[in-house]
Amino acid sequence: MEKDRRLMLSESPITTVKKMTTPSLKRIAIAGADGTMGTLFTKRFTEVGCEIRPLVIPYTEEAIKDALSGAEMVLLCVPVTAMGKVIEQLKPHLEEGTILADVGSVKDGPMKEMLAHYDGPVVGTHPLFGDAIPDGFVPKAAIAPGREDNEADQIAADKISVLYAACGYVCFDTTAEEHDRAMAFIQGLNFTSTVAFLAASKDIQNIKNFVTPSFKRRLDSARKMLTDDKELFTTISEANPYLQESNRKLMSYLSVAAGGDLDLLSERAQWWWR
Repeated sequence: MEKDRRLMLSESPITTVKKMTTPSLKRIAIAGADGTMGTLFTKRFTEVGCEIRPLVIPYTEEAIKDALSGAEMVLLCVPVTAMGKVIEQLKPHLEEGTILADVGSVKDGPMKEMLAHYDGPVVGTHPLFGDAIPDGFVPKAAIAPGREDNEADQIAADKISVLYAACGYVCFDTTAEEHDRAMAFIQGLNFTSTVAFLAASKDIQNIKNFVTPSFKRRLDSARKMLTDDKELFTTISEANPYLQESNRKLMSYLSVAAGGDLDLLSERAQWWWR
């Protein structure tokens, strides 16, 4: 199965992945089923033949018991700040062998919470997309077994990879640390540097008169992140244990820029397109 999961990463387009996979997970409970990601996965899993047991606030004991009875996987689509409380509510009704997984943008804290409360198979996942996928963007999902040396967690990770692939998502393996170090840049530093940059620009008199097309594109890109999604990005940035390390790294490169070595930085930055 490990080979299959690697193929899911290398085989594009996504239609190829869909043809390769038939999910074995059929009965899935989704906590936070009425949220953005919960709604998305309820729809996608249903489309590939799964039976979904939705859980929404308030999580009553009766609702939890009904949803988790016979469930092969419980997927936590809840904020990272609520993870511990929700797991405590679910724990008495988790059956032996049920996979406990999440979809959070941070993996260190949520996976520690799952592992601390549950001895069964645990998998951290991060779908690197939202409910609207732009044209030309390949939706990927990071998959991190809870215990790297645990066979049950590895098997559970493989099953989730097959399920996600059936939905059209390209899966790849990671660890909580590797994931959070990367997302400290992709989400955390992207958010904090944009906030600081645009906040600093407020001190420049009449700056709005001087907006160029390239700067307008940057403003347009930042608008949703700093308005509609501000609370989300603030929460996941603060929850990432590597954000401050990433901030310090950026400051060191800004120091190089302040010294006038822009050619050096430009050359290094171009690795993204090579």
